[in-house]
Amino acid sequence: MRLSPFRASRKTIKSICSNQGGEMKFSTSLLAAALLFADVGASHAAVRIAGDRGGRIGNYISKFQRLHSSGEPVVIDGLCASACTLVLAAVPHDKICVTSRASLGFHAAYDFGANGRTVTNPEATEMLYANYPTPVRRWIDARGGLTPQIIFLRGRQLQAMYQPCRSMRREYAGG
Repeated sequence: MRLSPFRASRKTIKSICSNQGGEMKFSTSLLAAALLFADVGASHAAVRIAGDRGGRIGNYISKFQRLHSSGEPVVIDGLCASACTLVLAAVPHDKICVTSRASLGFHAAYDFGANGRTVTNPEATEMLYANYPTPVRRWIDARGGLTPQIIFLRGRQLQAMYQPCRSMRREYAGG
């Protein structure tokens, strides 16, 4: 989700900047280029997470390291389960907000064993757990820890740990 009022792809800019159409096309291309470059330095983008069931831990570590480096805020606006929850470890607390639809799903890490069955991976589970913020670890502990059974953190309990998105919107909307 972009909070900036203008966004154009490079293909759109290239098309606008083509040499067809004369003087009007040139004026339009200057305006489009100015708007594009005015937006380049702005950090008003937000990454929205919803409907993310997780996946391979290594992929999420790489993805969230890049997200951390970008400095972009994260809006959790739906399901963020399994490896997706590593966003809580990678992105600073003050860069994460949650909507009323946010739901975090936690479980033990696993590998696929013989016959395609899942086998809990204690080392990966410990790595996940150790990287979660303290309030999240306490919440997990109060529910028996990370097990093969998924547990969900949402609603008031989640909003007590992370700021609601409406309070972040002003900060990242340029206001």
